[in-house]
Amino acid sequence: MTAPKLTKAILSAAFCITCLLANAQVTTSTLSGTVTGTDGKPLNGATVHITFANAGINKLTTTNSNGTFLVPNLRVGGPYRIAVTFTGYQEKAEDNIQLELGQNTPVDFKLETTSVNLEAVVVTGRSTIFDNQRTGASTNITSRQLRQLPTISRSADDYTRLTPSASATINGTSFAGRNGQYNNYSLDGAVFNNPFGLDAPTPGGQTGSQPVSLDAIDQIQVNIAPYDVTQAGFTGAGINTVTKSGTNNFAGTVYGFYRNQALTGKKVDGNKIAVPDLTQLQAGFSLGGAIKKSKLFYFVNFETEQREDAASSYVARNASNGGNTNTSRVLESDLTAVSSILKSKYGYETGPYQGYNLKQTNYKWLGKIDWVINDNNSLSFTYNGLQATKEKPAHPNAIRRRGPDYTTMQFKNSGYEIENKLQSFGAELKSNFGSKFANKFRAVYSTFRDKRNPFSTPFPVLNILKYGTMYIVAGHEPFSINNRLNQDALQLTDNFNIILPNHTLTIGTSYESFKFANSFNLT
Repeated sequence: MTAPKLTKAILSAAFCITCLLANAQVTTSTLSGTVTGTDGKPLNGATVHITFANAGINKLTTTNSNGTFLVPNLRVGGPYRIAVTFTGYQEKAEDNIQLELGQNTPVDFKLETTSVNLEAVVVTGRSTIFDNQRTGASTNITSRQLRQLPTISRSADDYTRLTPSASATINGTSFAGRNGQYNNYSLDGAVFNNPFGLDAPTPGGQTGSQPVSLDAIDQIQVNIAPYDVTQAGFTGAGINTVTKSGTNNFAGTVYGFYRNQALTGKKVDGNKIAVPDLTQLQAGFSLGGAIKKSKLFYFVNFETEQREDAASSYVARNASNGGNTNTSRVLESDLTAVSSILKSKYGYETGPYQGYNLKQTNYKWLGKIDWVINDNNSLSFTYNGLQATKEKPAHPNAIRRRGPDYTTMQFKNSGYEIENKLQSFGAELKSNFGSKFANKFRAVYSTFRDKRNPFSTPFPVLNILKYGTMYIVAGHEPFSINNRLNQDALQLTDNFNIILPNHTLTIGTSYESFKFANSFNLT
């Protein structure tokens, strides 16, 4: 084959491999390093022993001809212990190694001959921000940061905004100046976007719900420009999240968070404002441990959020409240008359026009099983789900301005409820074949079910104007009666690594299938 043809063939093969890997995401970490002797020369065939006792991880590998080793498909976290031995040299080990999601952690060793008396070796620190294993701009949020940093919403968005390129005005969803819809979210390696692209980038966004409890998340990685063909499918950021796993130590958490309007400020620039009603409760628990020590582990989490907000801080105008800052121009007598006429003549119940709350409820759960089959193979199963609802008023801007505000008021039954349901089933098999080959296979099936439930029975939309401006809104919410969206997603990914002395080759394939059924009919 001539040189030009050979070059074209290599470029074509590289292009095919890149395309096949375009949408795979990471769930693991990698360890690498170099082993040298006292003279600084690499040691070929040195034994590297990697252990994470509480997780049942026990792996052996050997250095290659240039003294390097690389072990992919390792569980994130730690502490790991790495010990190196070689004939004629004293063993050396490093403890308390913590592995970060999607990162290659370098650990180098310089062995001393057995004839030399060694003093204690103290490791003072290792940079995880600047090293020669970085593959592009990224930010890692560790389990320690998730536990210690403050959060109001208990949302992953409170932590992803730690990324330097995150927008200061949009909480943790906009990166490098791109809309959040251009991000690619993954959970335990599975694409976790809202495939159809409605409203929010992640499932449950329409109901203001987090699809996975913060208490179930182990680590988060935000990639902006990775030089890695296995991470793609975004122009904003690739946000990889892995959930917790059980260990030999039984552990659990029980938590609850509550707040109401009394914890909200009542003044702005010295001016007193009306504070609407609010009650919010988040509560849940997590349990993790071993079914069989060092072999079979479990982790479960359940969380619920119950919230009520006042539909509006505005009240209808009457003879006694005309001077209040939260009084609307809409007369209470007009609202009462409209409601009475619609009920007496047409049998339609409008519901109240003020003094009512809108509810937001969600339940989410996650279960995970990790099986250490042997020193070279491990298998994990994950099941997570979400059931969430959120009550909302009639659309505030559709068919002209509709409030509720100073200008316009609406009846409760003109609103609707959004309902989001999610179920996801995943399996991942990680295998290491000696010191030269590794493989990771993942299969995930997810279902998304979104719909809207209007508060009232079908009734014509009624918009009453006063002085040419929208005044009173009544009747059925016009855009939600038949709104349904069903989504089914199947993802299959397999990556095979060939570890060479100076390079690592990755060959793989990724298959994704999305099915949509959408109904959007006006009344």
